[in-house]
Amino acid sequence: MAANPYQPELATVEEIIEETPDTRTFRAVFRDPELRESFTYEPGQFQEVSVFGVGEATFCLTSTPTRPGVVEFSVKQVGQVTTALHEMSPGDVVGIRGPFGNWFPYEEWKGKKLLFIGGGIGMAPLRSLLNFCLDNRADYGPIDLIYGARSPQDLCFRNEFDAWRSAPDSRVFLTVDRGDETWQGNVGFVPAYLMDLAPSPENTIAITCGPPIMIKYVLESLEKLHFQPEQIYTTLEMKMKCGIGKCGRCNIGEKFVCIDGPVFSYAQLKELPPEF
Repeated sequence: MAANPYQPELATVEEIIEETPDTRTFRAVFRDPELRESFTYEPGQFQEVSVFGVGEATFCLTSTPTRPGVVEFSVKQVGQVTTALHEMSPGDVVGIRGPFGNWFPYEEWKGKKLLFIGGGIGMAPLRSLLNFCLDNRADYGPIDLIYGARSPQDLCFRNEFDAWRSAPDSRVFLTVDRGDETWQGNVGFVPAYLMDLAPSPENTIAITCGPPIMIKYVLESLEKLHFQPEQIYTTLEMKMKCGIGKCGRCNIGEKFVCIDGPVFSYAQLKELPPEF
């Protein structure tokens, strides 16, 4: 990327995928062919995306570095920048800075079972890691995904569920808060479904991301299932701001989420003030 950390690189929006009524996934390619080929990142890292004349916002990279040439980010419409992004069409140009932050320590997890627990748009950073692990399937043990949303229409990445289910030694468990006449999966909150499924903590790493209230109860549920804090990871992407730790708005105690995170183990979070 550019030597000036504040200077974005130009990227063209190639495709926009409507995930839910208020969330879209953008596929973008850098206009610089050399950068397009050389750009790399790690699962869990994030980027700053700018809409010229409107502003800049932080989004995790939801694509996986094992599928290069394109960067993807999922956007829930909640403010000016996200609304401007939702008004874009293929062919429009955005600015991208990054990648920033740390990443999931996937090298340390080789040979272990992986348990992904996502909620709503929180599936975006998990998708990057999930597809990375599936693309390196021989390196990991069984992979389970528990994913929930408010309704069937609020589940993101529905066009990938079949591929995730059909991957070797992998299972997908879906749940919604409120079903409808078409829904055949579980109905209930993610933490309660997690307790019903009761996965074993033996040789397992749990990775979770979703609404803060979901993460709070997922962490409590995992402890009840005898997962140790060192076996649990999450990402505090909602706390990220400028990306380089200069604005001082991402700090939790002495930690800066943009620099020290966004990925933290539960053991690390237990050492921080309860501000996340």
